[in-house]
Amino acid sequence: MNVRSPVEDCAYAKLRRLTRCVAHHFDAELAPAGLRATQHGVLTEVLRLQPVRPGKLAQALGIDPSTLTRNLKPLLAARWLELGAGTDARSRTVRITAIGRDKQAEAQLRLRVAQRAMNEKLGARRMADLRALMDESLEVLAMPP
Repeated sequence: MNVRSPVEDCAYAKLRRLTRCVAHHFDAELAPAGLRATQHGVLTEVLRLQPVRPGKLAQALGIDPSTLTRNLKPLLAARWLELGAGTDARSRTVRITAIGRDKQAEAQLRLRVAQRAMNEKLGARRMADLRALMDESLEVLAMPP
């Protein structure tokens, strides 16, 4: 008799495992660019929203401000992002630098390669089904702003 453990049936555990597999796949392709997928996401959002206040950036990324602070540190140290003055003396804004734009563009090309490889591994039909299921699930489970 093949009995499944509670962990095997736990949605959280399965989704975390799948997320780690997907993150590893994309991170492996981004590694030669010196980035992780999460860092690419930050660069992309800053490029889209800049100049952007850290609080608004955290909200756009769906992460808490302390996580954003940790994620910004290596990007600021690499000079791919910079902090600037905000609208008043207490506020700051985040902007992407020229080398940050180059890094984001390089990463974008690598992500396309990773996405094609993922599509080949899983197949077009499975990817379409997975995207639809993720979109529906995100809509149903959406966290309030």
